[in-house]
Amino acid sequence: MRADVRQVADGTYLVRGSNTNWVILTEGDAVTLIDTGYPADRRRLLDSLAAVGAAPEAVTAVLITHAHNDHLGSAEYLRAEFGTPVFLHRAEVPHARREFLHQVSVGRVLRNGWRPGVLPWAAHVVRAGGTARNPVADPLPFPRAGALDLPGRPVPVHTPGHTRGHCAYHLPHAGAVITGDALVSGHPTSRVRGPQLLPVMFDHERARAVDSLDVLAGLDGDLLLPGHGPAHRGPVRAAARLARERAL
Repeated sequence: MRADVRQVADGTYLVRGSNTNWVILTEGDAVTLIDTGYPADRRRLLDSLAAVGAAPEAVTAVLITHAHNDHLGSAEYLRAEFGTPVFLHRAEVPHARREFLHQVSVGRVLRNGWRPGVLPWAAHVVRAGGTARNPVADPLPFPRAGALDLPGRPVPVHTPGHTRGHCAYHLPHAGAVITGDALVSGHPTSRVRGPQLLPVMFDHERARAVDSLDVLAGLDGDLLLPGHGPAHRGPVRAAARLARERAL
């Protein structure tokens, strides 16, 4: 099954894989890839690059919102095969190396198995490689503060809570914010549609995740590109405030 590739702004593509999104930013022949889906999404990932006219060798850098396997899936493959640097917030670097793991436990998933969608989601996670040990051998912290000198000129924005080093990426020129799991618009385990936090069991520090919505509310933009769910159009500040209201 191919990934769903949609152009949402000039040089900006939201790709929906198997339950997780990634973003492709193009500038001429060069590409920035933000997140990489599950390990089992690799074929979809490569197909999505081809769909925008890019080879994997054209990926200048991989930026990761956070080091869960459904976002980190093919980062090490691209690093090892093509020498692509993989960048994260400095607090997320040891997480990507798997020095520790901030992830919902099997026990907590089972305790929530009565909730609609949780058990089918968990079965998919196992099939897609979400429980595999999948470290990046040499993850790197961002080389500078502010806009990165990469296609799309993404600006990392620290939004901790889901994990300690979670980052969103602001695209001022496109009026867009790539929010990862700090702010989503849907998830297989949620019956809510539209801007929201993930269910509480997924967050490492829920209070910080709620506070990070205020950080997102301070970013200019009218296009939200989440880690889960469809693109959301409308002021990002309004989306963040709605998610905060729903979380309280």
